[in-house]
Amino acid sequence: MNNPSLDWNALRGQFPALSRWTYLNTATFGQLPVRAAAAVARHFEHRDELACADFIGWFDDFDRVRASIATLINCQASDLAFVPAASHALSLLLNGIDWRPGDRIVTLENEFPNNVYFPAMLARRGVEVVETTWERFEESITPNTRLFVASGLSYINGFRIPAAQAGRFLRQRGVLFYLDATQGLGPLRFDMGEIQPDVFAVHGYKWLLAPNGTGFCYVSPDARQWLQPAVVGWRSDRRWRQVDHLHHGEPEFADSAEKYEGGFLAAPLIYAMGASVELILETGPEAIEVRTLDLAGRTRNLLRGLGAQVIGDGSPEYVSPIVAARFDGVDSSSLARRLKERGVLVSARHGALRVSVYFYNNQEDLGHFEQELKALL
Repeated sequence: MNNPSLDWNALRGQFPALSRWTYLNTATFGQLPVRAAAAVARHFEHRDELACADFIGWFDDFDRVRASIATLINCQASDLAFVPAASHALSLLLNGIDWRPGDRIVTLENEFPNNVYFPAMLARRGVEVVETTWERFEESITPNTRLFVASGLSYINGFRIPAAQAGRFLRQRGVLFYLDATQGLGPLRFDMGEIQPDVFAVHGYKWLLAPNGTGFCYVSPDARQWLQPAVVGWRSDRRWRQVDHLHHGEPEFADSAEKYEGGFLAAPLIYAMGASVELILETGPEAIEVRTLDLAGRTRNLLRGLGAQVIGDGSPEYVSPIVAARFDGVDSSSLARRLKERGVLVSARHGALRVSVYFYNNQEDLGHFEQELKALL
């Protein structure tokens, strides 16, 4: 579990809450690193220093954040737009498709509500929404299917969609692919060159270790040719940086995904997200993935040792930073509340205890979790 080239204890020191809590709940909220909070403080100090006189220059900083995210997911910075939440990206896509009666949207069973609510509302326009298992995914894609919607990881049980496989299958059939990796990006690597989704969205407040209210979406070059912006504001016109002489009239959109942002951006949040992404890149996405999955494997072992039924145990699609388990005759919601009283934070989802580990966790966290869980059982 220890990489000799990395000081995991020093990295853990970036997260003050870990000194007070045994935190095994990143699938609910990621912990904010000290350097992200410092980036926000620097921004506010800079505002006071220059009275916001250089506000256009802030966007140069945001472009550097775009470039860091592009490095993380293997795409071009021009493919990325900042969004307040993944639901904004999905709404952009769903509002931009010319739906016809008889069209079909396919998603996986037990998806996060984001991926079900809006598609279900399209029923009034004659669009059919089909929920399926991964095993029946391919047979669910019919000639009427326009879009497949999925999460990188199931928020309930950690199921890890084979995204590159899904992407290849969908491209061969001309079906659009929306992937929400709010659950997954950070502990796992997602490569846009391999997956080739049409839209890929992440709300950064979980595994990307950013404040809630900021994230990004990748919009493929092909999708940008037909997907129109849903929000139009002063930054919609491609000449928006010329603030002394803003264009008046119908906007001329840029070719880049920035055209989907519309107005001003949540500067403090983006500075924070940028600092967190840099931390992930400096640590190394591969090293983070190896460490996180090792901790997840240890978590499965200890739960199994205490008599739990670990969901998806032994299946490669459940090799995931999210581990879900049930104990016979034990209410998981009550168990999570009682663990919280003992300083251990986990979650309960749909009748299962959900434990989510990340690179900032360690064996001591797992030992304390095992000790308190054993006492309660």
